[in-house]
Amino acid sequence: YIYTKPSPQWCVRQWQKTVPSDYKALLALGPSTQFFVSINAVPKTRANNGKLNQPAYVALPPPLRARQNCPVDFSLSVKDLDGDRVRCRFARADRGECQNGTQHAFIKLDEENCVLSYTGNAVPGQYFIFLMAEDLIPVPTISRVQDISPLSSVPVHLSLSVEEWTSSCSNEPPATQGTPEKNAVLYALPYQEVKFSTTYNSDLGSVLEIAVVGPPDLYRVNFASVGHSATLTMAWIRSENNLTRLLPICFVANTNSLQSELRCVWLFQKRIKTLPAGTELTCGETEMVLVLPVASLTEISLPELQLNSPTCSVTYNSTYLTAHISFGNCGTRAVHSGSELVYTNTLKSVRPYTMISRRPSLILPLACRIPAVQVKGPHLAISTPTERETFGDIRFWIEFHLPGQGPLARFTSTPQFRSNFLLLGRARRQEVVGTGSNTTTDITIGDKLKQLDLYVVSNCSVDRAEMVVSSCIESETEDFANSQPILRQGCIVSNDTLEVITTTTTSKVFRLFVDKMVNSGSTMYVECVVNLCITTMASDKCPDLCTSTSSSS
Repeated sequence: YIYTKPSPQWCVRQWQKTVPSDYKALLALGPSTQFFVSINAVPKTRANNGKLNQPAYVALPPPLRARQNCPVDFSLSVKDLDGDRVRCRFARADRGECQNGTQHAFIKLDEENCVLSYTGNAVPGQYFIFLMAEDLIPVPTISRVQDISPLSSVPVHLSLSVEEWTSSCSNEPPATQGTPEKNAVLYALPYQEVKFSTTYNSDLGSVLEIAVVGPPDLYRVNFASVGHSATLTMAWIRSENNLTRLLPICFVANTNSLQSELRCVWLFQKRIKTLPAGTELTCGETEMVLVLPVASLTEISLPELQLNSPTCSVTYNSTYLTAHISFGNCGTRAVHSGSELVYTNTLKSVRPYTMISRRPSLILPLACRIPAVQVKGPHLAISTPTERETFGDIRFWIEFHLPGQGPLARFTSTPQFRSNFLLLGRARRQEVVGTGSNTTTDITIGDKLKQLDLYVVSNCSVDRAEMVVSSCIESETEDFANSQPILRQGCIVSNDTLEVITTTTTSKVFRLFVDKMVNSGSTMYVECVVNLCITTMASDKCPDLCTSTSSSS
């Protein structure tokens, strides 16, 4: 995912590297970027319980934004599985924790609460802040212990962009009800999908994006910015992984000049005990069958045990508990994990709301993993052809033509336009909004262009292949340091662009009303993200990104 604010652009790059518990080194990020990391997480036995200490967790936020002369606080989200107190402090060069220990005068730090305060007194620019997060065993407030040494210290690197601002310090876009609360913990059982939505309102300009930093395989779908409101849905499926037990997800809403309050939630991968000896879970073609020794359910009330849906009964006798769990019923959910289809259910204790009990309860996740080669049976293999085998040797390019000229002049001279405005709502994607008059144009040197046709072209000649243009941006400079969107997620973002309807499926034409566009220079560069699509059945349709709909098998 590429985000546009702060300019020019940024993205998240994720990787894992095993390093010693006491580590100081430069890490390379790509061919031209390095950053210094200092970690002190030497294994220590905790004095209060004799267990091995676990370092603190600090959630990494998206790049922070602030406005000149407008103070703002940034609350960092921290967690500690041992229940320790977490303290944040500036990294110190004299301890070898950073290479440039410059502390910015306009940044203050509340160490005990891990809150950064920007005073507003900074010139516009990008600044980097290097912190260390330490965990300390909590002591009673009446204790006379003064010198408490941290058990570990881990680095926190932040980016702050200060932007020019001459108006009043208006409020940032607030999150609305339904967005998870700050520092909320969402529990994830094996193969369970954790899903939530975020919504922001902005009275000072539309929300351009909801920027997210989260764990690998985090899905971000259905972004919509209509009027003053913007929404985004996020989902994560817990498959087999080597990730930490606590996984943060941080997000902010960006407008052209404002950023919302930082908000982070935490995914907690609950540990599951191994199944008792004698347990059998058999995966069939249409159901899974659980056989569980009753002797292993010590002090568990058997009548309270249910599956996700109580419509499927759980039977038991003095020896075994048995459950026949249909893949299409019983509250069974199907999720995709890599190339596998996984059916999940949960056997758990369900008590009346009015009952308070000290007896132990049971939560037992159940999963049947169906490999891709067994989609319709144990002997059906699925093979997917390569892109070259499907489409041949493909090239894409962009052309500019005056209206009524170019290879598709028969469509652009008397054009019909399709409405796919993001601002008008996604249900309008397929409506024809009008027919233009004859727009064949002749110009001479010195004339000012009012309209220009943008051709997104491919050399694909395969029947049933369709071009899908997901995004286009334009800029006055070749490096796209400052850019404006033309299309986002398949939708036109303003009324200075329309799509010309043609019968050519492997090329697209967009009418640009250049006299209305933000670009004020004499040169315009355009960059687009495109794909080719062929459905698995001739009767199906390729996905329409603007409506987030498709009809493919």
